Amino acid sequence: MSNFSDDFWMHRALKLASLGRHASPNPMVGCVIIDPDGCKVGEGYHLQPGQPHAEVNALANAGHGAAGATAYVTLEPCSHFGRTPPCVDALIGAGVKSVVVAMTDPDLRVSGRGIEQLLSAGIQVRTGVLEDEARSLNRAYIHHRTTGMPWVTVKVAVTLDGKIATAGGDSKWITGPITRKWVHRQLRDRCDAILVGVNTVLSDDPELTTRLSSKNGRNPLRVIVDSHLRTPLDSKVVKQSEVDGKTIIACLAQFEQSRLREYVNRGVLAAPMQPDNNNRVDIVELLSWLGTSKDVAAVLVEGGAEIIGSLFERQLVNRYVSAIAPKIIGGKSAIGPIGGFALASTMKEAVVLEQWRARRCAADLVIDALL
Repeated sequence: MSNFSDDFWMHRALKLASLGRHASPNPMVGCVIIDPDGCKVGEGYHLQPGQPHAEVNALANAGHGAAGATAYVTLEPCSHFGRTPPCVDALIGAGVKSVVVAMTDPDLRVSGRGIEQLLSAGIQVRTGVLEDEARSLNRAYIHHRTTGMPWVTVKVAVTLDGKIATAGGDSKWITGPITRKWVHRQLRDRCDAILVGVNTVLSDDPELTTRLSSKNGRNPLRVIVDSHLRTPLDSKVVKQSEVDGKTIIACLAQFEQSRLREYVNRGVLAAPMQPDNNNRVDIVELLSWLGTSKDVAAVLVEGGAEIIGSLFERQLVNRYVSAIAPKIIGGKSAIGPIGGFALASTMKEAVVLEQWRARRCAADLVIDALL
């Protein structure tokens, strides 16, 4: 028998799951196979949509060693046909004796059915091992599957006095190169879409791509909230879409097809939306459309202040990341990161972020908080 506990092996499975940074909109899942003698005979994780799931990879790694073994899985094995066959069938076919599951799957196509099928096949099942850790790993997936809306992360770069740009609009660069690399590696490379307002495009002309030094990153969908179609046709986000077709411009549904066609001819997807009370793109409708029609589970919002303010007003922000640089701009005209209406009229009404952590990125300080 093994001297290692269920927690030990589930920790390993969770570590493997975290390697699947490009699995979205699927969950990040890891699996470890332990034989009757307590020895690890196989392990695997889900790399990306359309590729084999963690259980299938672990069973392939284990080979005949899976017979009579225990499988540790960070998420309930799927029981339906999607892009790949059900993992429950693979576990039953391999002859595993027991399955230890961190958490049940919130996807209604699975939720509880995978466990039921394993039990019906005579396989012992234990659930809830390191469940909190498993839920933390797949926050975006759980939110998307239970609400239909993407998990929204807002990222801002601010000076020590809380400014995101000078009065003239200059914002390059507030934070240092190490912080910017962290944003690309830990935020952009892990999201399905990156969203900005048209003013950010007009002032900064950003690429909105993932640029990593050591390996290829995953470029997310680029979503531009542009109610009145002001995005320049020669902007970088439009030019990039001529290459990969991954730019979406969300505008009001009032424009003539000839105007929209100028963007469509350059590989841009025009997404007409209904107006909100301020005659701007309804951000709730846009996020709902991204979550349902585009299967976007995680959105990274990088500005501007009015977009971020609108998201806060509608309580749509799930995570707030503030990169603070030891610089001071000063002046009343230099803008802060959150526009729109005030979220609180007194300090007692201020939004309090109780789950947060801080990290140093060279001279910068990054505060990473959950709402």
